[in-house]
Amino acid sequence: MPHTKLRRLVTISVAVTLGATALTACGSSDDDNGAESGPVSLTYWAWAPGMDKVVDLWNRGQGKKEQIQVTVKKQASGDTLVTKILTAHKAGKAPDLVQAEYQALPTLVSNDALADIAGDVDGAKDKFAEGVWQQTTLGSDAVYAIPQDSGPMMFYYREDLFEKYGLDVPETWEQFAETARALKKKAPQTDLTTFSANDSGLFAGLAQQAGAKWWTTEGDTWKVGIDDAASRKVADFWGGLVKEGAIDNQPMYTPAWNKAMNTGKQIAWVSAVWAPGTLTTAAPDTKGKWAMAPLPQWSEDDDVTGSWGGSSTAVTTDSKHRSAAAKFATWLNTDPAALTALAKEGGIYPAATTAQTSDAFAEPPAYFSNQPDFYTRAAAIAKTAAPSAWGPNVNVAYTTFKDAFGAAAKNRSDFGAALATMQDETVADLKKQGFEVAE
Repeated sequence: MPHTKLRRLVTISVAVTLGATALTACGSSDDDNGAESGPVSLTYWAWAPGMDKVVDLWNRGQGKKEQIQVTVKKQASGDTLVTKILTAHKAGKAPDLVQAEYQALPTLVSNDALADIAGDVDGAKDKFAEGVWQQTTLGSDAVYAIPQDSGPMMFYYREDLFEKYGLDVPETWEQFAETARALKKKAPQTDLTTFSANDSGLFAGLAQQAGAKWWTTEGDTWKVGIDDAASRKVADFWGGLVKEGAIDNQPMYTPAWNKAMNTGKQIAWVSAVWAPGTLTTAAPDTKGKWAMAPLPQWSEDDDVTGSWGGSSTAVTTDSKHRSAAAKFATWLNTDPAALTALAKEGGIYPAATTAQTSDAFAEPPAYFSNQPDFYTRAAAIAKTAAPSAWGPNVNVAYTTFKDAFGAAAKNRSDFGAALATMQDETVADLKKQGFEVAE
């Protein structure tokens, strides 16, 4: 998004859709919103595993010193949590802090549920890669959250089978396609990978790498660019491979997919830094046989990746202690001890760049014990994450993606038409909810 005031909505819908017209941006947190002096108690809604243990470090240390105590209340993630936050906010009872996925921030900001904490987080920006930090500002001068974890995208492949079939690790998407075709000729029953329509975040990250900006604003007007040139390039590329049968067209995370990954019927996976955890469960018999490399590039001169997943810590407008909450959010996501605990207890990949090369990541994931420099390479890749451009109805776009691309993948039909459907449905929903939308 360009620099612009983010707009509030008069009407709040608790179904993760947005309504009515825009007003002014959320107020800054120069004070504690009229809070009384003395001990402060904050409530934090989060879903990350082990968050209570991380927060306990704060409560026994800096929090005790500053008389700021935090209580974690574990929640579900995704749209379920967004809906719960909006419901609580409508009643003026949202918690002080929430763990929010990056793509959910525009929905929460547009409903005036998140406070601008820019005045309380001086110096935090330098702790994060530019593309990650931008997701919490939405391209404005405000700061609506502190990045917590990130999901830089990478290429995973069976090192032993690439050697067996005489394949080189692709450095460009053109080479990726050639590798898929070469494998089919050598082993017709084996696929390089699959195109999966059951996880919209994968396609969004690939489009992001190609330079797509799906939502942008100009003044009070939203523009949807899902069917832009960059996204069409990605859709046509994957659609072409599916149509010719060079790769599989089945969804991920199914028993069939697990079996294909575990038996070597599929020998590569475009994923993110969190992939080792998934592979541990999906393909337990192949531990130590995979390797990680940067995502293939659209041009040999490029060095950019997309993001798939990640979340932040935000302060709500209902909090009566915004400065105190912002102080905790900053500590949680920048303090070395907190970041080490997040990695250990929550198994997350911290967004803070210093944490990515800390002792917590000195050893590779157990599943990738054969690649000692796993996290060193991951940290370098994370720095190249492209900026994202999320909007207030990501849920509608994602649902339409699953339906339209799911049918296209199954039928091996035109992915371009599916992308156009995704664009049209997203624009129609924005208009229905009362937003001004540029054609």
